[in-house]
Amino acid sequence: MAYPRDYITKGVADFVTAHITAIGTAVPDQDIHHAFIGWARAQLNDPREAKLFDRMAQRSGISHRWSVLPKIGGSPVATGGFYADAWPTTAQRMAIYGDAAPILAAQAVEDLRTKVRVEGITHLVVASCTGFVAPGVDQLLAQRIGLSSSVERLLVGYMGCYAAVAALRSARHIVRSEPAARVLVVCVELSTLHLQADASLESLLAMLQFGDGAAAALVTSDAQGLAMGQPFSCNVPDSGNLIRWDMGDHGFAMHLSGEVPAAIGAALADPAMLPVDPHAVDSWAVHAGGRSILDAVANALRLPGTALDNSRAILDAFGNMSSATLMFVLARILAEPAPKQGLAIAFGPGLAAEGFLFTGASE
Repeated sequence: MAYPRDYITKGVADFVTAHITAIGTAVPDQDIHHAFIGWARAQLNDPREAKLFDRMAQRSGISHRWSVLPKIGGSPVATGGFYADAWPTTAQRMAIYGDAAPILAAQAVEDLRTKVRVEGITHLVVASCTGFVAPGVDQLLAQRIGLSSSVERLLVGYMGCYAAVAALRSARHIVRSEPAARVLVVCVELSTLHLQADASLESLLAMLQFGDGAAAALVTSDAQGLAMGQPFSCNVPDSGNLIRWDMGDHGFAMHLSGEVPAAIGAALADPAMLPVDPHAVDSWAVHAGGRSILDAVANALRLPGTALDNSRAILDAFGNMSSATLMFVLARILAEPAPKQGLAIAFGPGLAAEGFLFTGASE
C-alpha cells in the first residue's frame, strides 16, 4: 500500500482507514428459550404476575436462545439438568466457562474462515463479561486456533453489552497506527451460566432475554467490508444502578431495571448524543438488548419502521448475547448492499452508550 510523502509528518492515522472485512458467528446447539419460559412462569405464585410474565414473554420478540450447558434431562432446568438439583456455585459455572468459551469462540473463527483469509493475524482482541479463567480465554483461543505465540493480545473484560464496540474500536486504533496489522476481534458470551434463584418478576424478565453466542471479525486496512469511522461514547448521568452485574457465590446476578428503555430514549433525545444526524443514516447496527430497548431507540430517533430490522432479526433468532449481539447485527449488514452512512451503537452497565460510524468500503 502506498502512502503520501507527508505520511510521517502528518501521522499514519491521517491516511489509514480500518475495515471490518468479514464476521463469523456461532451459537451452541441447545435451544433453551421455551424451557426457560415454562420454568420461570412456575416460579411466580401471584396469578397477576404470572399473567404479566406470559404477556411479556409473548411480546419479547425472541423465539430462540441457545446454551452451552449439557443436554441432560432435556434442558438445564429439567430433572437432571445443570440447575435442577441445587444452585451451582460460581466455581462450577466458571469451570464450564473455561471449557466451553474457547470452543464456541473457535467455532466463530471457523465461520469467519469461510468468508475471508484469517492467516497472518498480528493482534487478537477478545471481549467477554460472562466468565473468568486464567490463562485467559484469549490465550486459550489463540492456542486452539493455532495463532503464533508472538500475537499481541488484549482481553476486554466485564464491560457488558457494549464491549463489542470497545473491542472493535481498539482494533481500529491498532490498524490506524500499524497499517499492516491483521486484527482478529472475538466476542464470546455464555450468559446462560448465570441463572439465578431470584424469583422476582423483574429478575425473571431480565433472565428471559439472554443467550450464548460468539462472533469473530477480521479488522484490517484492506478496503473491503465496512469502513470504520468516528467512535463515540456517552455515560448517562445518575443511571449507575439501572444495569448492573453482581458477583456472588452462585454466579453473576444481572440487574436490569425496567427504567432502562426510558433512560435510553431520554439520552437519545439529546441531538448532541450522536455524531451524525439520524436522518442521514441508512444502516443501523443497534445492540439487540431487548424489544423495549429497540423500540425506545426507534421512537427517540423517529426511525422508519424497517430501520432496525437487522437488530430485531438477531433478537428473534438468538436473544441478547451480550457483547456478541452487535457483531451478529453487523454480520447481517455485511451481507447487504454497502451503506452510505451507518451507525453502530450498544448500551450497557453505567448506563452507558458506545458506538461508531461506518460506511461501505467504497464510500
